[in-house]
Amino acid sequence: MNAVRQLFILPIVTLAGGLVLLAGCGKEPASPARQPPDVTVMTVTARNTPVTFEFVAQTQSSREVEIRARVAGFLEKRLYTEGDLVKAGQTLFQMDRKPFEASLLSAQGQLAQQQARWEVAKSTLARVRPLAAQNAVSKMDLDNAVGDERQTRAAVLAAEGTVRTEQLNLSYTTISSPLTGLSSFAKKQEGSYVTPGESGLLTTVSQMDPIYVNFSLSENETLKYRDEVAAGHLIFPPRSEFVVEVVLADGTVVPDRGRLNFAAPSYSQETGTFLVRAVIANPASLLRPGQFVRARAIGATRPNAILVPQKAVLEGSKSHFVWVLNAEGKPEQRVVEVGDWHGDDWFITKGLQAGERIVVDGAIRVTPGGPLNIISPPPPDVAPATKAAMAAQNSGHSP
Repeated sequence: MNAVRQLFILPIVTLAGGLVLLAGCGKEPASPARQPPDVTVMTVTARNTPVTFEFVAQTQSSREVEIRARVAGFLEKRLYTEGDLVKAGQTLFQMDRKPFEASLLSAQGQLAQQQARWEVAKSTLARVRPLAAQNAVSKMDLDNAVGDERQTRAAVLAAEGTVRTEQLNLSYTTISSPLTGLSSFAKKQEGSYVTPGESGLLTTVSQMDPIYVNFSLSENETLKYRDEVAAGHLIFPPRSEFVVEVVLADGTVVPDRGRLNFAAPSYSQETGTFLVRAVIANPASLLRPGQFVRARAIGATRPNAILVPQKAVLEGSKSHFVWVLNAEGKPEQRVVEVGDWHGDDWFITKGLQAGERIVVDGAIRVTPGGPLNIISPPPPDVAPATKAAMAAQNSGHSP
């Protein structure tokens, strides 16, 4: 009898248990309420903001001189160390002087002969002139005496010119630097025969202090700046006297600053840009000619400019936008026009007004009209872990 009861009761219990399990599976646990995102908010302000324009530039010696042979002869000595800084007037090369000394002696001898002839001609003229006044000699004798005196005087002048030429040629055998600067390698070695002209280049000397810094502006850049100045969005310093700061490849800022001293009158046909040049003091020779650097032109101002952090500006499919808090404190999407970079901030040229509040940190998690948990931004020098702890404390829960 018990076996029969178990036969009927067991399927019923199993079926009831299955129904209870099915009923339990049909119920989903309620999802927790979505927490509003933690955001920081800033109030937009308009202020006059100094701006700096940065360009890729290259240095150039302010004065580079080619040291050339001015007379033909043999190069006897090189008297400087290649690559060293040489002083103005320092002897760099010495040519063989002996042929030029001999030529000078010969020219001085010719001068002495002509001076002797002139003395004789002057004495003859001094005797003939009073006799001619007394008609003791013919007029032809007087004319011949006058002609001889003039010819010998001219010969003396010519001989003096030859002596001066030979003296110059002799002085040219000692080749000195006309300026203080950095020397290059010697293109001719001792014993070489050098001549004036293209083959007479011996070395070059480049003045290091001051030094030029050259950079170029494209036509688009110049038109953009001109339009911004005309619209009052940009103010250049008086007479465009920008201060120029130089930054090396490793980020080192050169301590000495300079000013613009030249702008090309026309655009280059090859590049479509025009050259701008600054002159920089370089007493320690920190800059070398041909060095690639960055030039910063300092002195312009953007009046009543609006700056917002880069992280507050989001990019949509067609435009940039920010989250602006309305009168109820709800976020609204606002399309903005962005201008140039300024450090980690962006100039906003259109779309925002002073006094409006925008979302900065956490903007990526904001939804239109959604709730926000506004927290205080941490100090800029706080470590990332400390920032996270402070944000958690402001939002009311532990990290």
